[in-house]
Amino acid sequence: MLKKVMVDCDVGVDDALALILAFHSAELDVKAVTGVTGNVPVEQVFENIQKVLSLIQPRNKPLIAKGAGQPLVGKPVYAYSVHGRDGLGGAKIDRKGGEDGWELFSGRADELLVKMARQYPDEMSLIATAPLTNLALALQRDREGMRKLKEITIMGGAVRTGGNITPFAEFNIFSDPLAAKIVLESGLPITLVPLDVTHQVCLTPQWMEERVKPIRNSFSKFLIEATGYHSTTRQFRNKKLVYLHDPLAVGVVIDPTLARKERLSIDVEIQEGEHYGKTSEAKEGPKVEVCLEVNTKEFLELFLSRLV
Repeated sequence: MLKKVMVDCDVGVDDALALILAFHSAELDVKAVTGVTGNVPVEQVFENIQKVLSLIQPRNKPLIAKGAGQPLVGKPVYAYSVHGRDGLGGAKIDRKGGEDGWELFSGRADELLVKMARQYPDEMSLIATAPLTNLALALQRDREGMRKLKEITIMGGAVRTGGNITPFAEFNIFSDPLAAKIVLESGLPITLVPLDVTHQVCLTPQWMEERVKPIRNSFSKFLIEATGYHSTTRQFRNKKLVYLHDPLAVGVVIDPTLARKERLSIDVEIQEGEHYGKTSEAKEGPKVEVCLEVNTKEFLELFLSRLV
């Protein structure tokens, strides 16, 4: 049985790679893709969803919908320094002529999330690779509908490690801590894929030279351009490696045995201050499955095999 999934994302570079992995995996049937403000503003996110789907040209067209343009509280935080102004590292994607690779949903992203959950009760998995604003709005809209989801897999948080936007907080959670708190305390079946494991999976110059460049197709070309990889400097846009945060969340859905998990209650700090957006273990509260170790080589082999 194929796993029915939908992806809620803020398409930057690693979200794009996560979408390629999802659509190229025979184990998954991607029914919907929704966008939310995060790495870039939601208008750019929505354009990027269409660009990436134009690159992928899915056989079964997913529904797409635009979601929240700002967090539940406060102002948006963007990650231009990581993903570039366009969110895709300046990578060029030719929008192919002919039919689009998607169907436009008439309503908002939170409406679509609920609609799909109710349409496929206990069958639909949601993969969230972005701030959790759309999910929180969907819970506020129709909690019973969201309870019909089979599972939610979230890339976010830093449980036993440091953050990547502050010393304590990971970007997706920091961008909307209140939404994250609402979702993580909802009691829904959640698997959290935090920096604890995503920092264990990265592309290195060696992987790029030996495995990515020889593929020579539109997907390897996109990966090289989006990450800014140069063979002469053997660096990625002034970095020595690129973490595959969002693709790992998809990988854990494709093969749950890739990661070792622990059931933990997770607290999200929503008070302004230096710990704002921090995720930490709590003594009580609804428990979620938290990925803490991953089979790095097995995941990288999976990811690279699906670029073909």
